[in-house]
Amino acid sequence: MKFQPDHLDGVNVIAKLEAQRIWVHQTPFTTSLVVPWVGDAEAWPATRPQELTPAHFERIAAFQPEVVIFGSGPKLQFISPQLYRCLIERRIGMETMDTAAACRTYNVLVNEGRKVVGAFLLA
Repeated sequence: MKFQPDHLDGVNVIAKLEAQRIWVHQTPFTTSLVVPWVGDAEAWPATRPQELTPAHFERIAAFQPEVVIFGSGPKLQFISPQLYRCLIERRIGMETMDTAAACRTYNVLVNEGRKVVGAFLLA
């Protein structure tokens, strides 16, 4: 699925999502990924929601986003709030959806100028 942003200067965008790849601008990634609104995207060492720990979300909190969009893989899978308690305590919102929907939502939010981090699982 290819995504076409309207106009996004200086921020990260998800250009395309394939079964085993996420494209940030022109760069393909084959691992689960954390994508801040600005700066470098980085590998996220998990492939399934069951592998996540609070440390995964501590790393995301370090970006100091307004909101986190969590893509749980090809199907929507909610995770325990205990895993992202560090976000709750810092009043950082988190929305969970399947990875394709999360990529689209992430692009909308960065296009609005929001400080958003996408955390996308590739299963």
